[in-house]
Formats: sequence, structure tokens, C-alpha cells
Amino acid sequence: MAFVTRFAPSPTGPLHLGHAYSAILAHDMARAAGGRFLLRMEDTDLERCRPEWDALIQEDLRWLGLAWDGPILRQAEHIASYNTRLETLETKGLLYPCSCTRSDIRAALAAPQEGVAFNVYPGTCRHRPMESRKSGDALRLNLAAALESLAGVDLCFTETGPAHSGLHRVDPDQAMRQIGDVVLSRKGEDIVAYFLASSFDDADQGITHVIRGEDLFDFTPVQVILQHLFGLPTPVYHHHRLIRDDHGKRLAKRDDARAIRKYREDGATPADIRRMVGLPSP
Repeated sequence: MAFVTRFAPSPTGPLHLGHAYSAILAHDMARAAGGRFLLRMEDTDLERCRPEWDALIQEDLRWLGLAWDGPILRQAEHIASYNTRLETLETKGLLYPCSCTRSDIRAALAAPQEGVAFNVYPGTCRHRPMESRKSGDALRLNLAAALESLAGVDLCFTETGPAHSGLHRVDPDQAMRQIGDVVLSRKGEDIVAYFLASSFDDADQGITHVIRGEDLFDFTPVQVILQHLFGLPTPVYHHHRLIRDDHGKRLAKRDDARAIRKYREDGATPADIRRMVGLPSP
């Protein structure tokens, strides 16, 4: 099987050691397999993403000795197509409009962070038909209906990361308790959920292996469910360890974490960065 993977940062700030580790690992695994390494900018957070961070990420990756194959995919350029594809779920009766608070919905749409679990939605708007949708409403997945439509389907994924290696099956009862009716989009505001957009992009780009931090492992079942709802392939997942400081805090999220740019300015070499994150020289 071909090996195609990607590094998919959000250009909301500079790269730190945790990002560097993920990018180098994905790049090295792809090259070792004779495969392809792609770069994707997950820039759907239009308020926080900036062109200057996009440019700096590319600069840092090149300095690290990483070369990506093909053009960069930027999610912000494809939001209309994501929303169009959501109509598939609408025709199946698997969506409903939600008028709950903007702040709650924005929080639900954001890329997940370590230590943040799904806030299981209580179903306040679940009774609403799509015909009642108003401007500004979010669209939620009716998870119970979605799982019923997938009855008999083997919802599973293969994991090769060190902490969870093996075949994993999505348990419908557990999904209802821990995931619930997730927000997928807010039409008219160019906002689409992180895990939905990345599922579409992985399929469109032919991604065979998703290499990312172990903090995202618990979010994989909802992506597997969405992949089957849209008839998309499920890639192999590899959730790697996180780079932490001496106190166990994730370096990429520390307020005072040093950016790769700062290491460069202080005279570090790409080999130094590899050594700091525990990876061998190429």
C-alpha cells in the first residue's frame, strides 16, 4: 500500500518543539516508506490565523530539512465545498439546526486541545427540523440517527502508535456517552468543524496514514463515524507521544515555550532540534 501522510498545523502562531517533533516524525516515516509527505494549513479559524504565521511555518520546516510534496492545501479555500458536502447528511435526515450560544458553538468547532474532552450536547435543539433553520444556526449531527444508519457496519480503525497499537472498534453506546451530537458547521459564517474538514481533506488528498499527537486519539471515533457516513476511506492512525517539559506540561502549549524561530536565532541546528525531541539525524 502506498504511504501518504501530512503535517497539518494551524497558522495561529510559530512552531514549537512539539510541532517540530510531529512534522519530523511524519516526514521521516513517509520517506522511509518511499511515500509522500504533504503540508496542509488548517486555517479555518479566520480570526486567529495569519499569513505571516503561514509563511514562518514554511520557513521553519525548510530549515528543519523537511520538504513536502505538491502544493500546500489551505482549508480556508475549501469551506464552501465542505458545506456543500454536508448536504449529504441533510438529505439523510442526520442534521438538525442548533441555536445555542455562539461561544459554546465556537468552542465546539475549535481544534481539540489536550485535556479537553467532548462536551456532550444535551440535545436541546434535537427536536428541530431543518426547515426551522435560522440565520446563524449551527448544524449538529444527530449521532443516534447516524449510528442507526450505520447499523451492521464495522466501525473500526487501525492504530500503530505506541500507546494504543492495534485494531479499535467504535462502540455505539460509548460514542453516545462521550461524543454526542457534535457541531459540524455554522453556515453563512465560513466555519466548519476541525474533525470534519480534516476527514474530507484526508480522503481528497489520498492520505493513507494520519500521524498526530496522542491527545487526539479520543477524537478518532467521531472521524471514523463521519468517514463511513460520507463513504470515505479510513486511514491508518499513528498517535505519537507528546513533547513535554520537566513538569509534564506539553511544550507546544506552554505560554513561554520557545519557538523554533528562537532556537534558530540562538544558533541551534536542525540536528539539535532532532536531539531535543529524541529523534535520530536523517
